[in-house]
This record gives sequence, C-alpha cells and structure tokens, in this order.
Amino acid sequence: MVVYAIIRIRGIPDTPYDIEYTLRLLRLVRKFHCVLYPDTPSIRGMLAKVKDWVTWGEIDRPTLIELLRKRGRVVGNKPLTDEYVKQKLGLSSIEELADKILREEILFHKLEKYGIKPVFRLHPPRGGFRKSTKKPYGAGGELGYRGIAINELLRRMI
Repeated sequence: MVVYAIIRIRGIPDTPYDIEYTLRLLRLVRKFHCVLYPDTPSIRGMLAKVKDWVTWGEIDRPTLIELLRKRGRVVGNKPLTDEYVKQKLGLSSIEELADKILREEILFHKLEKYGIKPVFRLHPPRGGFRKSTKKPYGAGGELGYRGIAINELLRRMI
C-alpha cells in the first residue's frame, strides 16, 4: 500500500500535446501543483510518460498531515479543517483522514464529491531547487522518481 505524492515541476510552455493531456488527466495543470494517487499500474504508466515534467515519491504520515492542514482546500477556497472532516466524512480529525488515505481505504482524488479539492497548490521550494530542473533525480536533477526524499521537498514547498 503505497500512496504517491506527485508534483509538477516544469511549466506549460513547449509541452507536447500528449504529455499535456496526461498531466491534465493527473490534474496537474499548473507548475507546483501536487496530487495524491495510490500506486497502480495505470498511474505508473502515466508517471513513466510524464517523468520529465514531474517528480514523485512515497509520502509519509507527518508530511501528509501537514499538507492536509496547511494546503488542503474545500470549495470556496476555504482551508480543510477538523470540523469539516467531521461533518462531511464522519471522521474524527485530519489525522484519521491521513491514516485512511495511507491505508488506501479512502482515495484522496475521490473526495471531490464531498467538496474537498483534489489538488494542493504549493509554493516554490524554500531555498530553491538543489539541482537542475531538467535532469532526472538520479542524474543530479529534480525530475522523476525520488522515493521518500519527496517528503523533504514537500516540507519546503508547504
């Protein structure tokens, strides 16, 4: 049971149509948007296609709770709160929601019907990117799969 945090790093100019279409399917329409998806073969195929535009990795519990608290939004651009989660989902808190997301009992992108926005709008990373935004993570860049190192980048972007 793995939940990926996927962040779009590169912007819109010069993006080929098929890549832009796949990014739109992933709901990554703008730079520094982040989505959460479980690890499935179809998601892995989409990530392989857009690997030169996004970075992704396994999100951990503390980072997910911080992301939901500080960047989670509901309809009307209001922040996601414990009261909202209690009222709409019947869960006790954002921590319980995070646990259910990590156990894949609740799929975050399916919460749209409850008024919770499926995309997190992030800041550029504090301190900037460490490496090139045009090279793969393993070759001294920022793009592609980065494993649990995604949590450090997410904390700098929240």
